[in-house]
Amino acid sequence: MPTSLPVVVDRTSPVPLYHQLAEQWAAAIRSGTLKPGDPFENELALVARLRLSRPTVRKAMDELVRQGLLVRRRGVGTHVASTVVHRREAFVPLFEELRSSGRQPRTEVLRLQAARPNPVAARALGLARETSLTYLERLRFAEGRPLVVLRSWLPPRFNDVTATDFDEHGLYEVLGWRGVEQAVARQRVAARLPTGRERRLLELPRHAAVLAVTWLSHDAEGQALEYGEHTYRGDSQVLDNTLHRGASL
Repeated sequence: MPTSLPVVVDRTSPVPLYHQLAEQWAAAIRSGTLKPGDPFENELALVARLRLSRPTVRKAMDELVRQGLLVRRRGVGTHVASTVVHRREAFVPLFEELRSSGRQPRTEVLRLQAARPNPVAARALGLARETSLTYLERLRFAEGRPLVVLRSWLPPRFNDVTATDFDEHGLYEVLGWRGVEQAVARQRVAARLPTGRERRLLELPRHAAVLAVTWLSHDAEGQALEYGEHTYRGDSQVLDNTLHRGASL
């Protein structure tokens, strides 16, 4: 049963009515009042309850769909999106973003190998193809649900990382302990079908797509930090941006 959220609309305000609605609904989603997967009140019911025009209500809902907070499915209706990751121009690492939004991130380290060559990753990191890299594979959960398989190759200077480093911390916090103060990253996103292993790890239904993210980050001096191949559930949102990190991780 959809939750009928109380909203306050000020018709004398210069702020457009649709924007007032969208802001209050977005706040309810981000605060957890509306949870991932919850059904959202339908358009006609909102029009009747709020005594607003249908275009106003539709525009507000469209804005939340655009932000990735609501998902419309034909024959099913509108629901709060499953855990959504928003990539902004500020470089906020995934673990930190989930934690700051109250989404209770948890990490399971699947593999950690301190001497594993990968010519593609080495080339991306600006290293000789035979360089032994540290390979780190993690399964990241948000609110108890698997969100993304993170595969990272790190240059040899980070070969001292341990699996326990990631019990309660993200990769860029761990690198911060080793003196990394700034970072710039580039990510590229493509949709594809998951491998069988990815489907099992992410608990995906048959025929569900994933978002494959290729990631490369550098510190403030231009030294490579991480080459990543990350696989997100298809119901999360990732944008292709250049991301800049501030003075501290």
